[in-house]
Amino acid sequence: MIIALITAARPRQWTKNLIIFAGLIFSQNFFHIDYLRTSILAFVAFCLAASSVYIINDLKDLEQDRLHPIKKNRPLAAGKVSPIAAVIQSLLLSIISISLAFWLNYNYGLLLTLYWIMMIIYSFRLKHLVIVDILIISMGFIIRAVSGAVVLEVMISRWLLACAIFLSLFLILAKRRIEIVELNADAVNHRAVLEEYGERFLDQMIAAVTACTIISYVLYTVDPGTVEKFQTNSLIWTVPFVIYGIFRYLYLVYQRNLGSRPEMVLLTDKPTMLSVLLWILVSMFIVY
Repeated sequence: MIIALITAARPRQWTKNLIIFAGLIFSQNFFHIDYLRTSILAFVAFCLAASSVYIINDLKDLEQDRLHPIKKNRPLAAGKVSPIAAVIQSLLLSIISISLAFWLNYNYGLLLTLYWIMMIIYSFRLKHLVIVDILIISMGFIIRAVSGAVVLEVMISRWLLACAIFLSLFLILAKRRIEIVELNADAVNHRAVLEEYGERFLDQMIAAVTACTIISYVLYTVDPGTVEKFQTNSLIWTVPFVIYGIFRYLYLVYQRNLGSRPEMVLLTDKPTMLSVLLWILVSMFIVY
């Protein structure tokens, strides 16, 4: 039962929340113990809040998940966790996470509360609205990125924020495309809004946000504010790792039909893991 409850919280998807540490790294406070501790606790708070939302979403989509080839194995869909236990778990996680967020920083508490409310509304209504659904999920990533800076009371670059927006859209659109390809005619039964999308439409949007992601990151590395802040223009040398990571992900989506679970790609695809690791190490070497 305990293992099923932990699995229902989807801990593998907590990798999405690692973007919170961007504020810590790029504010040059990574080796500052108090800032590091605050960021770690902020990460924990966001993970618990996200898990609370995941559980509510699974409750809402219980019948659809039972028809899905992979999601039917989730604890709720498989009957390993009762709906009552899931509701209690979700409420406890939300109370703990939001309380921790307000304890860390009042503004961070407000942001996390906004995220939780927004995603609950998404689960019950907004997920059925074409284009709005992907924008809401993207907004969730933006709140993560902004939260990492807000909790430390530091500034975040406008270009880095733009990059986070486009990267989140890139991942979401790729996921939608894979869902359509994998499920074919059953895609609509799993997620009704998929009827409004098509492979060609998604391909056009993916191409647009791919270019925007790379361009916004390049602009961040050469932005006068970035150069002045770090006293170096060497961040441009991290661009190849970003380009490789994005192109590798496109390869996995279009050639290997992967990408329906971005968190698993990050944890299992070695070239992707290596490019992310090298980007982090090189960025930290240059910044620090």
